[in-house]
Amino acid sequence: MPFLDHLEELRWRLVKAVGALAVGFGAAFWFAWTHDVITPLVYPVRKLLPEGALMYTHPMGKFTILMQVAGVIGVMLASPVIAYQVWAFLSPAMHPRERRVIVPVLGFAAALFIAGVALAWFLFVPVTIDMMEGVKTDALKPLITAESYFGFMIFTCLAFGAVFELPILSLVLTALGILTPAALAGARRWAAAISLVVCMIITPGDFVLTTLMLWIPVYGLYELSIVVSWVVDRAKRRRAAAAA
Repeated sequence: MPFLDHLEELRWRLVKAVGALAVGFGAAFWFAWTHDVITPLVYPVRKLLPEGALMYTHPMGKFTILMQVAGVIGVMLASPVIAYQVWAFLSPAMHPRERRVIVPVLGFAAALFIAGVALAWFLFVPVTIDMMEGVKTDALKPLITAESYFGFMIFTCLAFGAVFELPILSLVLTALGILTPAALAGARRWAAAISLVVCMIITPGDFVLTTLMLWIPVYGLYELSIVVSWVVDRAKRRRAAAAA
């Protein structure tokens, strides 16, 4: 296709993706408006709430939180359509072998992201809140606002989901020839130290356990990235040898 035709196709793909996002957000907002979707999300922090409910300090606080929840649900609903538009735009430039490989890779990336969010939601957030509650002092009483709680929860879940995409990033960079398994293996010590510092920064409080709860899966994913890079590099070498 000529360059301008590519731009025209890209424009319509973007229009369809944005349209799907708008429809998904509208459906999610209607569902969140007519059903109580916030109460289940408060479960990890419920034991710290005197009346079992979060407080909000801004007149539009409840609406803002509703919009945030609807936005996350809307993106989840629209993600299949968005992924299809990306695939439909890129697939004509791929070889049949690449098309067969990319679909499992995208599925693996989605599974890793969901696993990271699930780990944060079911383990990290509840354990962190329990540890904060374990600080014994009569001088401090919890007054957790809805804005601060949902900000912490959404950031933590997205951070875990993004970190779990490390093997996919390694796969792509190795396929492009930017990374090699030998380089990744040689940087193990640096990776362990840097990831530990980053986990110390993004985890709340000064508790060692919360930092380790994030650092152990992060470094484990780095080791998995080395394995993935080795598999991709070996496949590239085999194809190069067969072509030669």
